[in-house]
Amino acid sequence: MQDYKELNVWKKSHQFVIEIYKNIISFPKEETFNLVNQLKRASGSIPANIAEGCGRYTQKDFASFLQNALGSAHEVEYLLLLSKDLKFISSDQYELLNEQICEIKAMLIALIKKVRL
Repeated sequence: MQDYKELNVWKKSHQFVIEIYKNIISFPKEETFNLVNQLKRASGSIPANIAEGCGRYTQKDFASFLQNALGSAHEVEYLLLLSKDLKFISSDQYELLNEQICEIKAMLIALIKKVRL
């Protein structure tokens, strides 16, 4: 077991969730229970799965939760693209958020490989 708050990927994903919350404020009200809710849940799932995995006893279990976090990151990546295409976020917002989620995905992949050794 390790302290998840010490992991750079957790720190980055936690900050990313905060950015998502800041950006979805301007989404249309009718999207509150659709795209807004899905973005909140999927983005929040990334650091939550990292934290939960750190509380597991085996490296195999930890890797499994990291894999779940990676799946959520892929989901967020698509939801951001959809949000841009629907004009709920600007192209500039999209580029910034997409860059962040791609970095988080790369960090998760590297950590998964390290944990599985």
